Formats: sequence, C-alpha cells, structure tokens
Amino acid sequence: MSYPTPPGWYPDTSAPGMERWWDGTAWTAHTRAPAAPVPAPVPAPVAVPAPAPQRGGSARAVALVAAGAVVVGAVVTGAVLLTRNDDPEAPTAHASPKPARSSTGHPSPDGTPAKQDPNVLVDQLNGITLPIPDGWERIEHPLEEALTMRTAQDEGYLCPTNRSAVCDHGAVTIRTATRTDLITPEEIAKKDIVEAADLAYEEDLIGRSLHGGIMSHRQLSAGAVSVAGRTGYQVRWRVVTGKGPGGYVQTLVFPSPNGSESPVIVRYAFDAGHDGPPLALMDTLTKGIRPIGAEATDGGVGSAVEHTP
Repeated sequence: MSYPTPPGWYPDTSAPGMERWWDGTAWTAHTRAPAAPVPAPVPAPVAVPAPAPQRGGSARAVALVAAGAVVVGAVVTGAVLLTRNDDPEAPTAHASPKPARSSTGHPSPDGTPAKQDPNVLVDQLNGITLPIPDGWERIEHPLEEALTMRTAQDEGYLCPTNRSAVCDHGAVTIRTATRTDLITPEEIAKKDIVEAADLAYEEDLIGRSLHGGIMSHRQLSAGAVSVAGRTGYQVRWRVVTGKGPGGYVQTLVFPSPNGSESPVIVRYAFDAGHDGPPLALMDTLTKGIRPIGAEATDGGVGSAVEHTP
C-alpha cells in the first residue's frame, strides 16, 4: 500500500537551490528559497574518571587485557552486523528508481504520478479552489509565482502588434499578496488593478507590447464582495488598446480562508468583442471560489460553469 506525500515544501528539480509547494496531489506554481538549516547542538564533553593507580606490572597487565577484550568485542560485533540479513528492519540497498513526472513537468516527492482534477484549480497554499470553465485549461507560468488558467490554447490568436506571439481570449491568475505595506483588500485591489491591466494589455512578462498598449481605461465597478466566507473587494476596468478590441480587467482581493488570513489576489483578463468570454463569467467564477474541502467543490465543479451570460 502506498501513502500520498503530505503537502509541503520540497526541492524543485527544475530550479536547483529552490523549493516548490506540493499540494498533496500535484506541484503548484509557488516557489521559495529553502529555509536555512538549524545546526545540531554540540554535546557537552563527559568527564571520564581516571582508573585507580596500580602497583608495578599489574596495572599494565590489566590495561592489556581490557584492550584485548574491546578488540575481540568489536570484531564479533562487526561479524554479526555483516552476516545478519534476516532482520526485517535492517536497511538494504536498492537502485533508486527514476522519479515519476507529474502533469506540471516536476517530479512528485514520492515518485508517484501526480493526479489533478481537470475541472478545478486548487491553490493549496492559500486554501481555495476555483472552478475551471469548459474549454479552459490550467497552465503554469515559469516567470511568475501564480496559478493560472486560460482559454484553450488552440483557440488563441496572433497578437495584434506581435504576429509571432499567441494571445489568449481570457485568463485568470491566483497569487498571494507579498511585498506590500497595504493592509485592507480595498487598498490592495485599487493598487493592483493598475498592474493587472498593464500586464494583460500594456506589456507582458518579458516586455512585449502585444495589443499596442493601453490608450485609456474606464472603471466599471468597485466594491465589497463576499468570497469563500470572507469579505473582499474587487475593481473592474474596461481598457481600450492601440490595436485589437481591448478588454476587461478585474482584481479581486480577499483574506485567505486557511487561517493565515493572508491577502489573496485573483486577476481576471477577458478580451472584449464577440470572441472574448462573456463578462458575466467573472462573477460566476468569483461565486465559485470555495475553501478547500467545501462540499461545493467536490468533483466536476468546472463543468457547471457556463459560457453564456
């Protein structure tokens, strides 16, 4: 019987010197530098009492006899250790099997194939799940620490201002708010929407302008929202780009339900026009966010998400 490897940080074979979060079934996009090892305590020296003085040659004889006994005992012990092989707990040497590959391209910690529900995006670190709509797929960005799902790759199109790149009609990413002095979901969301819009329609992660840049934007909505039993805040923009139909960008921020209360950021980017996902899908996905283990996320959640407004 095999036992699943528990969630935790494990060495990332694709990035030496880094650790990646294993959620219990598959690798996530979260990475970190390994924690510094704690040095083991040095045992205090133990004072050994000196033997009582002996007269003449008797002390030397006793010392020789004792030394001989120690040598004989060591030889006998070594022989026993070398010849015993019927101890079920004795370590045995085996060839190390090649680690199995998970669907994310990283070896699983215990060498077993990783399994993922294709209908659910699971963020073990933040303790939430998000339904994956029909026709969407989960991906991993090697350049950023974020879980991502997007419209199917075969439905992508050549970007308006960079015909060598393929753009997606829609994408959603989950990340943890870090490196910020802001505290409330409202403060974080109002600041993050600028970065979310720039990354979606101004320049991508490697500095390419794919839509001719953002010419203008208009705020469509902003306000408090309930997410996974927590009170969050969301901001939604309509952006006009230099080329192409432009799009809709939304930032949603709420405290993690896993007990840490760390701010979770969910970014939405949908192309405008008839080829883009319906705007109502943003609200449907937000309502589908659940704490891990909630009954509503058990099996086939993504298939219930519709594309029609």
